[in-house]
Amino acid sequence: MNKQDMVKIIKKAMSANRKSLSEPETKALISAWGIPVPKTALIKKQEEIAAATKNLNPPFVLKVVSPDILHKSEIGGVKTELKDAEEINKAWAKMIIDIKDKSPKHRIDGFLLEEMAPKGVEVIIGALRDPQFGPAVMFGIGGIAVELMKDVSYRLAPINKKYALDMIREVKSYPLLTGFRGSKPVDLENIASVIIKLSEILIKIEDIKEIEINPLIVYEKGVMAVDARVVLNSI
Repeated sequence: MNKQDMVKIIKKAMSANRKSLSEPETKALISAWGIPVPKTALIKKQEEIAAATKNLNPPFVLKVVSPDILHKSEIGGVKTELKDAEEINKAWAKMIIDIKDKSPKHRIDGFLLEEMAPKGVEVIIGALRDPQFGPAVMFGIGGIAVELMKDVSYRLAPINKKYALDMIREVKSYPLLTGFRGSKPVDLENIASVIIKLSEILIKIEDIKEIEINPLIVYEKGVMAVDARVVLNSI
């Protein structure tokens, strides 16, 4: 799917008064801008699980797809470390029960089955339209540094490589990216590239209010956008 196709999908979502894109749509969007995402399969029926696993490599991640759910993990909408079709089927059944118990009005459009990304350093990258300053981008190290310490940096968009690298070096937890306590340094160039690309998406598509990748897993070489969301502007 190319950039023009994604603009059409967003326009269609806006015309249907949707407030956000689904995760498959969001990952198609960032993939169109060259940001790596895990190999996935969208499953509508439980009977499709066995066939989907033949095209993916374990371990698997199963995620609910719903227009009403932005934070899937908070209501039990994500299961990880699944080894085969049998475990996926059990996770599917339990997930439906958990979601209906906690949020009975939420619609379920299907499930996203993904190859589970290898472990690495988790970062968060976002872009938003500030009411006062306009388009801006944000960077932070994932986990407790963001949630408790609010250790993030901001720049106005559009942004270039120099400013993107400055953002990365600016956070207090930056040493986690450079080989802290014997760990290997991670790919700063690719992190900067993702920051720039989210900036470009926000500038290009005015219907997007917020876009966030959380986490972006970073390796010694390369990155992987494991989870992402898009909030649309109100009509």
